[in-house]
Amino acid sequence: MGAGAARRVDGVTTGVRALARIVARDDGRGGTALPVLAGEGPLAPRRTRASGDEARVMLVGAMSGPLGGDRFRVEVSVGSAALLHVRSAAATIALPGQTKSEARYDLRLDVAADGELHWLPEQLISARGSDLRVSCRIDLAPGARLVHREEQVLGRFGEEPGRLTSRLGVRLAGRPLLDQEVACGPGAPGGWDGPAVLAGHRAYGQLIVVRPEFERHPVQARMLGESAALTPLAGPAALVTAVAPDALRLRQLLNRAISGLT
Repeated sequence: MGAGAARRVDGVTTGVRALARIVARDDGRGGTALPVLAGEGPLAPRRTRASGDEARVMLVGAMSGPLGGDRFRVEVSVGSAALLHVRSAAATIALPGQTKSEARYDLRLDVAADGELHWLPEQLISARGSDLRVSCRIDLAPGARLVHREEQVLGRFGEEPGRLTSRLGVRLAGRPLLDQEVACGPGAPGGWDGPAVLAGHRAYGQLIVVRPEFERHPVQARMLGESAALTPLAGPAALVTAVAPDALRLRQLLNRAISGLT
């Protein structure tokens, strides 16, 4: 059975396996080409209209999920002098499936020297009864530029969340800029909803901006309102972390941060 379809082992459905690949390269004429733009099952990348030297891609969800037992993977490679913006058409909703095993959503993002990636998807919503583990690994060459936003919402309106574990690692020239993991929902380590983590909020997110100019002019740590903070990282990078009562206010916080850093 091909990728992108549900698999059965001994008569038991084990979930959907799907891979999407995006490769962006300098086209030699001052623009960005997409020699690879491929997806399976629920992962459908589509090129959208852009201007100047950039390419824009929209990730379209062709199926619901991820559900329990699903394994989704997105691989993005941005070459030297290429500029790629990636968004998603709608929020991703983690849902319970026919199997009680966790779902996995893995992202692998690579940016070459002088390449630039803007990764700005819609929110990830953890619905009641779901169990999702998200892993994002970003590898940057010296001189690469990055704007990476991620937003998680715990439960739909009036709903308790599922279990959500999110791991984010960013490396520049093979050296770590950031490596962290957050777990929320039923079964997560105690205190995830306490004052040291979410303090009762149901939406949280972060923004990472990597720019070579930050080597000469590093950002200064500061609060961005009552529930967001800007922190310089050990390299030409800045991290914004924010919590909010809902997805709309979280997006407003992170959008203001993007405007101030790019």
